[in-house]
Amino acid sequence: MSLYNKYILPPLIDWACRLRPSAKQREKIVPQATGKVLEIGVGSGLNLPYYNPQNIQHLTAIDPDLRIWNRNKIDRQKLGFDFEFIEAHAENLPLDNNSVDTILTTYTLCSIKDVPGAFEELRRVLKPGGRLLFNEHGKAPDPGVNRWQNRLNPIWGKFSGGCSLNKDIPNLILSEGFEFKSLDSMYIPGWKPAAFNYWGVAVLQ
Repeated sequence: MSLYNKYILPPLIDWACRLRPSAKQREKIVPQATGKVLEIGVGSGLNLPYYNPQNIQHLTAIDPDLRIWNRNKIDRQKLGFDFEFIEAHAENLPLDNNSVDTILTTYTLCSIKDVPGAFEELRRVLKPGGRLLFNEHGKAPDPGVNRWQNRLNPIWGKFSGGCSLNKDIPNLILSEGFEFKSLDSMYIPGWKPAAFNYWGVAVLQ
């Protein structure tokens, strides 16, 4: 592991994810989580303040990078719901079949390398009738911006922990056996190649 990846990248990722436009997006989607919840890519816990404690039975949050998680400043005793952090990858979830009511992912799918493997696990642990809540950046609708995404992506990924600028989030979710109950999209303030957001609710077909 390079010194950059060990010491510089974690605080950079955490800083970027704390910016106000991203926080506004979290406000839209995180409070919709209910029941037994699985959060994929919890990072430093930036979503935790946005959960509605009255609607959460238990939250299991996973992330493969303890360096980022250890940057969290959340007093877990004051969350108001049962909480468990597990160091794990989305491609290998330490949960039982059909055990989760809600799966939440925010700014996470961009950096998952084995997307089919991760979604196979998501389908496995999600209860019948369960929901996938998501907010992700991805492929921009404007040809000019998308061309820059495609050009920059190989270099960007090397310095951003494997983040991809140009994933087609809606088609990705649909191709993995889900259908949308709601889907919204827009540019949020920021660097345009990384600023087009998709968010909504999906269920298994």
